Amino acid sequence: MHRRSGARRALAALVLLAACGPAVAVTRRDVPQAPPSVLVQAAAMPAYALPPARATPSGPTPSGPTPDALAGLTSRDVPQTLTGAFDVVPGTVPAPGAGPVTTVRVETEQGLPVDAQRFAGFVMDTLDDPRGWGAGGRMTFVRTGADDAMVQVLLASPGTSDRLCSPIDTTGELSCRSGNRAVLNFYRWVNGQEDYAGNPTGYRRYLVNHEVGHVLGHRHEPCPGAGMPAPVMQQQTLGLNGCTQNPWPYP
Repeated sequence: MHRRSGARRALAALVLLAACGPAVAVTRRDVPQAPPSVLVQAAAMPAYALPPARATPSGPTPSGPTPDALAGLTSRDVPQTLTGAFDVVPGTVPAPGAGPVTTVRVETEQGLPVDAQRFAGFVMDTLDDPRGWGAGGRMTFVRTGADDAMVQVLLASPGTSDRLCSPIDTTGELSCRSGNRAVLNFYRWVNGQEDYAGNPTGYRRYLVNHEVGHVLGHRHEPCPGAGMPAPVMQQQTLGLNGCTQNPWPYP
């Protein structure tokens, strides 16, 4: 009885060894085997790719200046009242496009913390952008220092802006058109508008296009409907009123 049982056990062991031999031969002791439950979970998990990097509109870019530097700011301090004397930004910039020529003189009030050449470059880049007033060959803008310039763009302290914009009440914060002058309030140039939070460059381009638009004869327009781009001649400084940001005449 015991011999027969022992023989049976020996035969069963040989069968089991034959069935499991290859698996045992490739098993490595230094690599732990995951439990079956973990293997099932790993097989069921989907593969994910890393999301693409997102740009930060209000910060510096690896290959360019910060938005403040691009707009000519050398400090964010806003002097409330200066002498009212202006410097014409020297130099000329030829017309980059087709269409009737509009001459522009750019001026900065003495004492403002601004790089005048960079400010002038920002103004002209805005006006001559393909989405600007000259879109489709309607006109092209030339920077000049001549007294007979068709448009004057002035960057002024809040107190000087109020004086130049009178009798319009600009409350030390708003910009205006006065004759052929587009008066840009330095307070707004620095601080922007809350609906443009995170997009100071967009707001500054709006400010240039809006006030120069008045010099060109354009009047205010309302928001056409919730969720639609705001017309550049909408008073976006006072709020978008349901519209979305838009600094361009022909976006």
